[in-house]
Amino acid sequence: MRLGYFSMPLHPAGRPWADTLREDREAVILADQLGFHDAFIGEHLTDRHENVTNSLVFLATLISETRQIRLGTGTTNLSHQHPVLVAANSAMFDHLSGGRFILGISAGALPSDAEVLGILDEDRNEMFAESIDIITEIWNSDPPYSLVKPGGRWPVTTEKTFDDQMGVGILPKTLQQPRPEIVGTVVAPFSKGVVAMGARNFHPLSANFLLPQWVATHWPNYVQGKESVNDVADVADWRVARTVFVADDDKVARDYGRLDPSSPYRYYYEKMLFKMRKIGRLELFKSRRDQPDDEITLDSVLDQLVITGTAESVAEQILEFRSQTGDFGELVYAGLDWVDPALARRSMELMAEKVMPLVNS
Repeated sequence: MRLGYFSMPLHPAGRPWADTLREDREAVILADQLGFHDAFIGEHLTDRHENVTNSLVFLATLISETRQIRLGTGTTNLSHQHPVLVAANSAMFDHLSGGRFILGISAGALPSDAEVLGILDEDRNEMFAESIDIITEIWNSDPPYSLVKPGGRWPVTTEKTFDDQMGVGILPKTLQQPRPEIVGTVVAPFSKGVVAMGARNFHPLSANFLLPQWVATHWPNYVQGKESVNDVADVADWRVARTVFVADDDKVARDYGRLDPSSPYRYYYEKMLFKMRKIGRLELFKSRRDQPDDEITLDSVLDQLVITGTAESVAEQILEFRSQTGDFGELVYAGLDWVDPALARRSMELMAEKVMPLVNS
């Protein structure tokens, strides 16, 4: 099982923006030094707690600071920009990074982002589907381009201006051929989007805030998608994110990971619980569909979703989690605010140097 890294990232209001960006960069640099396989960084435009507005721009600052870790958008919100920009800028990033790029994709779920862009009332899932079709077709085809979908939002063509001798009307190709790995974040139980991922050879990343029984619903749907195109699903392609804190001492792990009022884990899930309750998606935290809303408390969510303890205990909890979900290829460590930088760094060190060897043995 590989070890990956993912961060939304989410920080307390009032922290200087430059400080949080520096901290998030340090986390990815540390992950690279510790041998993490990849790092995914999220993006939002209008959330005061989330500090990265464009994950590709953020990750570009890390190319020269890292050596082996693969750098993934987590995710590029495809409804937010023209697909030609995503295709061209991602291709350049792939070359700049020496082929270490992963394109993480989603429609863009934050309503305030959609409103500020003037697309609140539009079908962003439909925009997402059209966008990824255009991006992959650009990478797979040669100019002049004529990618025009009837009724589509983005007609893409260079038929009128293409001049091969002059070298214009030509979009760049990625370094990785035929294309970089494409990863989709899965945030709902029984997601039908996972079926489409399997059919298109995109790879799923199950969100860290889903209960084990909901994570387990993703793999059968991915297999279904693979079988629909006569392909075989490989568990190595399935990433599963978890919220983990590892410490040398049980009490420190318990306090920093769940109980202390200043715990970044407590803060993260307090914000997630408030958001999901507000937008009517509290079922994500329910162990059964008919569970009453008032049973979903912050402490119950922390108990179910935060894996914390010493290295030996965390390894056991991960193996127990895997027994509920089935095998997967990569455990993606969720990065949070560094309330205590020493503890945050130590957790990542223990995860890479102690926990994963125990899990893999």
